[in-house]
Amino acid sequence: MSLSNEDVLEILALLDASGFDELRLETERYKLYLRRPGAPVSPSTPAAPAAPAAPASGAVPEHAARGAATPSREGLIEVISPMVGVFYRAPKPGERPFVEVGAAVEETTVVGIVEVMKLMNSVAAGKRGTVVELPVADGELVQYGTVLARIAPAGEGS
Repeated sequence: MSLSNEDVLEILALLDASGFDELRLETERYKLYLRRPGAPVSPSTPAAPAAPAAPASGAVPEHAARGAATPSREGLIEVISPMVGVFYRAPKPGERPFVEVGAAVEETTVVGIVEVMKLMNSVAAGKRGTVVELPVADGELVQYGTVLARIAPAGEGS
């Protein structure tokens, strides 16, 4: 059994209509994990929740899912890919990237899109700060957990 784009969209609609904050579905062939943006993270929550799917047209959803933002050894926050797919730094080819090195970001600032099966999934910074590194090239295949951006966190009280 495989999931079509329509199946995924139906699952997302069911989650949106439900009172649940997350959904976990595992079969022998795949694992699907969905979490509402801003939902509290439970102890069993994977490190990188899946982002909500955007329409197949390539439009970015109005609410970007927070990518997993985890501290690195240097004190930087690493925004990691929540899924396997193709990473895009801009909303469409030829348009300006969502962020550049040196850009100030908020928790909801989109840093890029991961395309999976023609569905565009935006990834947000997850933390306030300044982008210091964008290690993934536009159009590059990324894996679950690939670092998409490194952010110097905003100082306390800012």
